Amino acid sequence: MRDILPDLDTWRAENKSIALATVVQTWGSSPRRAGAKMALTPDGNITGSVSGGCVEGAVYEAGVNTLKSNRPQLLHFGVADETAWEVGLACGGSIDIFVKPLDETFFHALRSVLAEEKSAVLMTIVRGPDELLGREMLVEENGRVTGSLTLEFEEQALAVAKEALAQGESYRAMLNEEVEVFVEVIAPPPTLIAVGGVHITIALVALAKTLGYRTVVVDPRSAFGNEERFPNVDRLIQQWPEDAFQKIQITRSTAVAMLTHDPKLDDPALKIALASPAFYVGALGSKTTQAKRRQRLLEEGLSEEHLNRLHGPIGLKIGAGTPEEIAISIMAEIVAARNRKIPNT
Repeated sequence: MRDILPDLDTWRAENKSIALATVVQTWGSSPRRAGAKMALTPDGNITGSVSGGCVEGAVYEAGVNTLKSNRPQLLHFGVADETAWEVGLACGGSIDIFVKPLDETFFHALRSVLAEEKSAVLMTIVRGPDELLGREMLVEENGRVTGSLTLEFEEQALAVAKEALAQGESYRAMLNEEVEVFVEVIAPPPTLIAVGGVHITIALVALAKTLGYRTVVVDPRSAFGNEERFPNVDRLIQQWPEDAFQKIQITRSTAVAMLTHDPKLDDPALKIALASPAFYVGALGSKTTQAKRRQRLLEEGLSEEHLNRLHGPIGLKIGAGTPEEIAISIMAEIVAARNRKIPNT
């Protein structure tokens, strides 16, 4: 959703009618995950993507019809359908997309959640009686609720939202035999925290920014953690990890990479990161270095469960040799970990 906000703001300022299409489920080789969004206006504007180009044309036509009728639609595209070749899914895969008019009042609350980088769950009725179809409910992590599916499902919907926030996954759920909702988890934008301003870090944060990550570099050593080496990092903290991490919020959208080879920096940061909700924690070093590090951290009170979360040696095995290649291997491992655990927002 965040990627299409600028266009939505522009169209709303121009008082245009807007339809919003959301991927609610995929099977097979569909290129976008549940939660991916595309918005459109009747005069030909499109932003975002629900299939990487395969079905956008058909979804646009459905969106225009939805705006005319003011009735949401649940669309299905798949290789077994007669329209498969027409919409571009002949290569395989199936996809369900829900299209509805953008509700200005409800969108204002949703936009605030996104702007303030909060965690929340958005529930939308995607199948059911006409009078319920498209109803939305936004449940924030702090318990604040905007909108309502219907009083009949209020308690059940809150329980579903709480479970979804705990799991961090978007999915479809049946509220009864005829009413189905899409439960979409909204997570803060991804952040990469790199401990150690070494040469690998320079390449790593550049790659992370290209992929849309917020970047933070932590290093108290002025020769490494300085603005000349990191002019474009979002945040440079020139403090020891114990102090630096008090200024950083670690969420399920956070990846942490230890890159110094110095136990005085890496170990304190690992004790904090491995006990946090971070979806990825990795540390540079050989298998021998990792074994010694593990023993030190066990002796300092970290549990086996926490240490089993550690990716070490850090990065995918691609035969990397240069700092740039090592950065690619680390970022690839981070992306893989995030795609397994974090919903598309």
